[in-house]
Amino acid sequence: MASSAEAADIADIAVVAGELSGDLLAGRLLSGLRRHLPDARFHGIGGPRMIAQGFESHWPIETMTVRGLFEIIPRYRELKGIQNALRDRLIAEKPAVFIGADYPGFNLGLEAQLKAAGIPTMHYIGPQIWAWRGGRIKKIVKSVSHMLVVFPFEEAIYRAAGVPVTYVGHPLAEVIPMVPDEGAARRELGLPEDANIITLMPGSRMGELKYNTAAFVGAAKLLQARDRSLRFIAPMAGDKQRDYFRQLVREAGLQDVEITLLDGQSHTAICAADAVLVASGTASLEVALFKKPMVIAYRMMRASWEIMRHMGYQPWIGLPNILAREFLVPELLQHHASPEALAEAMWRQLTDAPHRMALAQRFTDMHHSLLRNSAEEGAAAVMQVIQDGRTP
Repeated sequence: MASSAEAADIADIAVVAGELSGDLLAGRLLSGLRRHLPDARFHGIGGPRMIAQGFESHWPIETMTVRGLFEIIPRYRELKGIQNALRDRLIAEKPAVFIGADYPGFNLGLEAQLKAAGIPTMHYIGPQIWAWRGGRIKKIVKSVSHMLVVFPFEEAIYRAAGVPVTYVGHPLAEVIPMVPDEGAARRELGLPEDANIITLMPGSRMGELKYNTAAFVGAAKLLQARDRSLRFIAPMAGDKQRDYFRQLVREAGLQDVEITLLDGQSHTAICAADAVLVASGTASLEVALFKKPMVIAYRMMRASWEIMRHMGYQPWIGLPNILAREFLVPELLQHHASPEALAEAMWRQLTDAPHRMALAQRFTDMHHSLLRNSAEEGAAAVMQVIQDGRTP
């Protein structure tokens, strides 16, 4: 690895994160790089965790968020314009390295153009080619100088394709304690320590809220009728999401369900819960790392679903189940994610004590398997790519 002294003249590192999950990944990576390159310029597109590391975002991260195959169509020209403008800027400035933080639909295309222009490119994290759209490996080979992956089984996949790769562990495994303090989380949220609490996580994107909210809150209503002692909390990613969630609840006629909405605090909300109803995605891995029973659910535009349901390579979509290679927790998708089905599945997660204990042990084992110093190991890989790019 290049030393800080050797790399002292390297001052320009470009990064793009298009969603808050990528901002989390990149923010931690930048914290590791900052220790090696205290005066480096970090810039591109990013969110609050990246900005906390002195990152300069040329566009707000909120302008990048889009979901689904058909939902992107109305915004294609806008996003393509941003990609082209950033490409031209970076080719003119020639940063020491470009790092795409997840967001593969945008970043892989940008990386291909930058790599062709002689700029080293990295991608963090690897697209889930092991789950669906495996043909993207050809594009990755053309686009990416070095891949950073967060699951140990991914290294062999990229090495076989000839893509340099480093497993850095999953940053969430470092952020989330091995033994979470449920009582402290409840005190922080002002909740009774002996309460029966369900956390609802219908998603942070507006599209996810649109399709998941009514089913999630409908399930809460049925569970509340079954056990009046249950309390429901739901972390909201921002004011827009909070307002839209309330609007959707009113439109579904479910405003009589008492739900405490939180400003962010998703980790505290998970930690405080007895069980979690969660939209598929990174949040399901967070729930597993907090060792909580869960039901994974997801709904989307029907046209998108009809295409995507035929594109998967394995029977699971939830990260905990994919890592376990079995259905550790229920997955209810699209029309199967009815309020009635969600409520029934959640009831078992709440009341089956042996199942809860077995899950906690499996999730603890999973946590250990993902635990590495991702900031330092990721920074080491970036520094090596930079050094290799400077070597004739």
